Amino acid sequence: MLSGRDSERAAIAALVDEAWAGRGGALVLVGHPGVGKSALLRDTVARADGMTVLRTQGLESESPLAFAALHRLLRPVVADCAHHLPQPQARALRAAFGEVDDGPGDRFLVFLAALNVLADAGQRRPVLAVVDDAHWLDDASAAALLFVARRLQVERVALLFTARDADVRTFDSGDLPRLAVGALDAQAAGDLLSARAGVPVPPEVRDALVASTGGNPLALVELAGALTPEQLSGRVRLPTRLPLTEGVERAFLDRYRRLPEQARTVLLVTAADDSGQTRVVRQAAASLGAGEDALQVAERSGLLQVRDAAVDLRHPLVRSAVYGAATSTERRRAHRALAAVLTGPDEADRRAWHLAAAVEEPDEAVVAELDAAAERARARGGLEAAASAWERAAELSPAGNAQAERLYAAARSAWLAARPARARALVDAAAAQARDALLLADVLRLRARIEWNTGSLHAGQRMVLQAAAEVAPHDAQRAREMAMFAAALAAFGARSGSAVAPPALVPRPGPDAPVRARCFSDLLHGLDAAVHGDWQGAMPPLEEAFALAEHLAEEDLDLLPNLGIAAMYLGDDALTRRYHEQLLTRARSTGAVLMILYSLARLGFAEVATGRWTAARAAAAEALPLADQSGHRGLAALPTAWLALLAALRSDGAVDRYLADAERICADHALGILAEVVPDVLRWARGVRDAADPAAALHQLEQIRHPMTRRLAATDRIEAAVRAGRPHPAHAWVEELAGFAEATGSAWASAVAEHGRALLTDGPEAERHFEQALAAHAKSDRPPDRARTQLAYGAFLRRSRRRVDARPHLRAALETFEDLGAQPWAERARQELRASGETARRRDASTVVDLTPQELQVARLVRQGLANRDVAAQLFVSPRTVDFHLRNVFAKLGVTSRTELAAHPLD
Repeated sequence: MLSGRDSERAAIAALVDEAWAGRGGALVLVGHPGVGKSALLRDTVARADGMTVLRTQGLESESPLAFAALHRLLRPVVADCAHHLPQPQARALRAAFGEVDDGPGDRFLVFLAALNVLADAGQRRPVLAVVDDAHWLDDASAAALLFVARRLQVERVALLFTARDADVRTFDSGDLPRLAVGALDAQAAGDLLSARAGVPVPPEVRDALVASTGGNPLALVELAGALTPEQLSGRVRLPTRLPLTEGVERAFLDRYRRLPEQARTVLLVTAADDSGQTRVVRQAAASLGAGEDALQVAERSGLLQVRDAAVDLRHPLVRSAVYGAATSTERRRAHRALAAVLTGPDEADRRAWHLAAAVEEPDEAVVAELDAAAERARARGGLEAAASAWERAAELSPAGNAQAERLYAAARSAWLAARPARARALVDAAAAQARDALLLADVLRLRARIEWNTGSLHAGQRMVLQAAAEVAPHDAQRAREMAMFAAALAAFGARSGSAVAPPALVPRPGPDAPVRARCFSDLLHGLDAAVHGDWQGAMPPLEEAFALAEHLAEEDLDLLPNLGIAAMYLGDDALTRRYHEQLLTRARSTGAVLMILYSLARLGFAEVATGRWTAARAAAAEALPLADQSGHRGLAALPTAWLALLAALRSDGAVDRYLADAERICADHALGILAEVVPDVLRWARGVRDAADPAAALHQLEQIRHPMTRRLAATDRIEAAVRAGRPHPAHAWVEELAGFAEATGSAWASAVAEHGRALLTDGPEAERHFEQALAAHAKSDRPPDRARTQLAYGAFLRRSRRRVDARPHLRAALETFEDLGAQPWAERARQELRASGETARRRDASTVVDLTPQELQVARLVRQGLANRDVAAQLFVSPRTVDFHLRNVFAKLGVTSRTELAAHPLD
């Protein structure tokens, strides 16, 4: 029975009870070493009757081994559950656990497989999964378990972590519930001391020991063993200097130093070991002269425990104390002995790391082992482990290209693992060592990509232009691709100040050149001309690029996003949606979370413009947790900004909360390529929110800088200027938009320009412009702008005493606004209808608006004919969660089958 832990036990019991009820969850116990976190885990396991208990533990020496801790956790259930997984998940999980060599794996497929294995196990019996010392988890396992923890909704799974607080390595549990395990109170400490000492401990002795240990249970237990019964009973005064001068770790170390040398060797080998296998420790220790007798002495010391085939040290502090006390030579000998024992094919990664710890100078054989370990980790989706292995291999490689290649490989893995700061440091080191021009170009391109995504957009463009210029004499296509990236960055507002013009870096390819090279070239020249306002020069190459793209593979992840950028810059909603939906489909099928994030955020440009606001809200809401869990919190800025805008358009009270969230993200994270766009969307949201005060609205809207967002918000900007009595900026914006429409043939731009001209004139001239606007709207697919024109035209006709003519326009506007859920605009349309002599009956609001974003995403995918398991795979949740949301969708929409759902409009 634990003393003084009633509140902690109650919190854990509540978590377990929720799992029994089908409401899964997670809890992180945090506290200093020895405070009793592991004891709480043992207590919870002992009380978990009727549950499947799964255990794992973080080990410092195991931290470079991808998915090692996850493998131990799932090993008891994976055989029974894995055959229920979709094939991509099953393959990814087997590759992660080293069972197959199946090519490059995706880490998020592994994460999703882990979630589904636990959810499936929970279908049989509730699952209690305990993870001790989470701060020492290997990075891949930690990321997987955090992913699972955040997605436990209707699964019968309780996930319980322990982690040290304020240590050299931390467990970043983010928004998971945390429970601080603190010191014992005086009463509980006295009970513990008396139980351990076997004699009553008087209050004055208890209080002195609590003061000296801070109420740390492990320290109290160690003192109870180190002090005499006379001292504990108060008959003999406590020593002036208690055996805690260096903390509890010192108590362990003192005991270790009193052991014979061979027993200390056993303990050092165990501390250096990361397998936990008695066989491995016994054989390695024997090779260093420590036989079976030494193992028994070490076990009798209480610092080491052997259970069948497993060996472990009593406490993590024993490991750090023993390993830290050894000399560097002793540590290298222990690692070399362990490497010699680990000869099996499934032990290759552990052998590589022990060999790396056993040498200090460059060693080709060890580097080869680390290279192989890195490749295996990358193939399993263990990107952090791959980065660590290549970084260590680089340290043991000769300076120059050999070192640069490994640092570059490490940087790529760190970048994909959402470790931008580490990736930047690695790629800078690679650039300093690279001597080969092509290698240096690739290194600099990665450095530029990191910069324009997580740092300065302008610096990123300057870097990629410099790299393109340097590689152009050696490889024209490499230079062409990088020059196109620079032009695409300019489309997002990059102004590097470089005198180098991207199109001048490399000549156009001939007509017989590969289609991909010609497509890149056309995109380069078209985007560069568009950015400089030369629409006549921009349109032919951009149209040719779009045509050439039809002959290229849809999974070209360098080309497809930039085709999407060109479509967004042109305001071509159909192509914007098409390219980003292709990216999204590809990313969902492979589990590429960063590309899912990229696609979901940029779909907003088309979805907001075309009135697919419910879909835009669902996409943005899906992106937010993915941004947090991928480690790219800055990528949540644009989805949050879309949510703020949509809330403003619908007069949702959450608009200020979303604005505040987005502003915090912008303040805390560099936005890179989105540094102009995100603030513009937020200004647009504030302008819409403040529409009742035209001057305040215009103050926000006239600050919008980027051409893409200026054009998206054109109707709001022009109307705010007219209503605020400032026609001059409105005239300028209308003429700018009209020029864009004429050059690009954009129907929606022509319609909005005519709408603006109508507002700036009067009488028959205004009517003519309204009619021309509606004719142009008929050729475009932007219902919100069309409804705004219908409302403005209807109001104009009503003021001109043509009430009968006004009503059809006002009714059409009202219907669109009600479908959109744009309540402020719908109310204005109702008021105008009433003023025209017609009372508008309120239509029943679409129940689609009542669906949560996740319910809407589930409904959309189910409508495509996907089974629940496939929907779950695409949304990174369990099939049980999909089933739960689908039942809610059926109830809210009043449908009873997938066939009925397929026929139900969702936007």
